[in-house]
Amino acid sequence: MENKNAKDFFAAGMGEFALSRFDKSIDLLTRAIEADPSYTLAIVSRGAAFLKTDMLDRAQSDFDRAITINPDYARAYHLRGLVSEKRGDNHTALADFNRATELDPEYGAAYYSRAALHAKMANTEKAQGDIEMIAHLGCRNMETFMNENNVWQTQHMRVEDYLETELER
Repeated sequence: MENKNAKDFFAAGMGEFALSRFDKSIDLLTRAIEADPSYTLAIVSRGAAFLKTDMLDRAQSDFDRAITINPDYARAYHLRGLVSEKRGDNHTALADFNRATELDPEYGAAYYSRAALHAKMANTEKAQGDIEMIAHLGCRNMETFMNENNVWQTQHMRVEDYLETELER
């Protein structure tokens, strides 16, 4: 495995993450980061693995590092907010969720986390607003998915029509 580059280590680390083998994931993602210290996706992914294993200080450190490298990385703010919420620091968590949705207005997971936090903090109207946004994004994503599949289906039908015409000759 010594010949693997950062992307190879990252891919292997994410495979372990998907199987909930977080310790192995952390090791492989660390190797990816060692190979490319500015690989923000690997840094945030390792932070997520640390978060899954309740290593909150290490998770926080990775999310802070990713934000230092790329201050516009919405996912890093969202995940850092989850760390703050887990620690009971709801106001800091809310600030990170807000920043994530500012940076990426279509980031549904950040709206979901913020809605849950607003509900926990008895901010019912704000929670409802985020839930409405989640529903809107879900409908919009479904519409996009349907349109893409309809385009595919239309192309598929054209191919079938063409083949039918050719077979009739």
